[in-house]
Amino acid sequence: MTSTLSRLPALVPPPTELPPRAAALRAEVRAFLAEERAAGAWSPRADVWLSGWDERFTRELGRRGWLGMTIPVEYGGHGLGALDRYVVTEELLAAGAPVAAHWVADRQIGPTLMRFGTEEQRRRYLPRIAAGECYFGIGMSEPDAGSDLAAVRTKAVQVDGGWELTGTKVWTSGAHHAHAFFALARSAPKDDANRHAGLSQFIVDLDSPGVQIRPIPLLTGAHHFNEVVFDRVFIPDAQVLGELGGGWAQVTGELAFERSGPERFLSTFPLLTALLGELTGVSGTEREVGRIVSRLWTLRRMSLAVAGSLESGEAPELAAAVVKDLGTRFENEIVDAARTLVAIPPDPGAESGFARLLADAVLHAPGFTLRGGTNEVLRGIVARGMGLR
Repeated sequence: MTSTLSRLPALVPPPTELPPRAAALRAEVRAFLAEERAAGAWSPRADVWLSGWDERFTRELGRRGWLGMTIPVEYGGHGLGALDRYVVTEELLAAGAPVAAHWVADRQIGPTLMRFGTEEQRRRYLPRIAAGECYFGIGMSEPDAGSDLAAVRTKAVQVDGGWELTGTKVWTSGAHHAHAFFALARSAPKDDANRHAGLSQFIVDLDSPGVQIRPIPLLTGAHHFNEVVFDRVFIPDAQVLGELGGGWAQVTGELAFERSGPERFLSTFPLLTALLGELTGVSGTEREVGRIVSRLWTLRRMSLAVAGSLESGEAPELAAAVVKDLGTRFENEIVDAARTLVAIPPDPGAESGFARLLADAVLHAPGFTLRGGTNEVLRGIVARGMGLR
């Protein structure tokens, strides 16, 4: 047993401490957010990284240097580290600020272009991402495939000067606003002995002929998700991302950015803040509050450890999967606690406050454990990484 355990990889990287400069940066971001709130620019909402689309706010973050923080200066970024970005995103999410417009581009498109993009691709997109003026979507999931990325049916057929994409992507956040899209497609016939082979990534400008974007409304009728249909969409060779046939490795590395960030346990943090306000002075709830806060602190330490690993140039897919599984279940636990500990019903018509935050969180909760990979898929990744399957 001991020898078996010694061969298991660490589920979470070593603890990471924020650098001393983080405190000043955090204070600066908090002061800005307080000014915005006082001016009535926005009200805190739950799940803002999906639903809080505000291009003015995004451009203001870009002007202040809080987007593209890890992108090198020569590409319009700021040459800072993943931990600097972690501090900014943590404060934005905790405040419930509207960050959806830049979220995908800043979180994973920028780092992926730096890792796999060509010089032309970097210079075309990165400066506008850092300025908060270029928005991206991600095309991984497909109809009838769930979270099984290897089941991709979208085909890329080589033609003169490039490729033609035909197929459908679903659950694409913000595609109806976005300028471009990373699409995973089969560029070689499927090999049943190795389903991960023959997949490639393409950068698709969403105003290209043959692209159709259809809404997938939420329970509220709100429009965040989309179905994106490709009908023989021409992609020039210059828009192939990374290595042809290397799409699986690229996507799994990209998911380390997507699955481990503070958005995986802070989507309902504004509701938690409101809940604690409602419970102030209420006896008999201390044990439950203590349990929630201690779990939050543990998840933050785990997420921060992954951010530290990313800053070191690693791609900790296994640890990221653990953070997402535990973090998204924690987000739902906050919703359950708010519903059982406070006798205020959710009210989606309220302007702000506990009732509105609870309504937002209840309606968005079904997606917490689905987006970015279901818990079942994540546990399969962890089991495989530990050598258990």
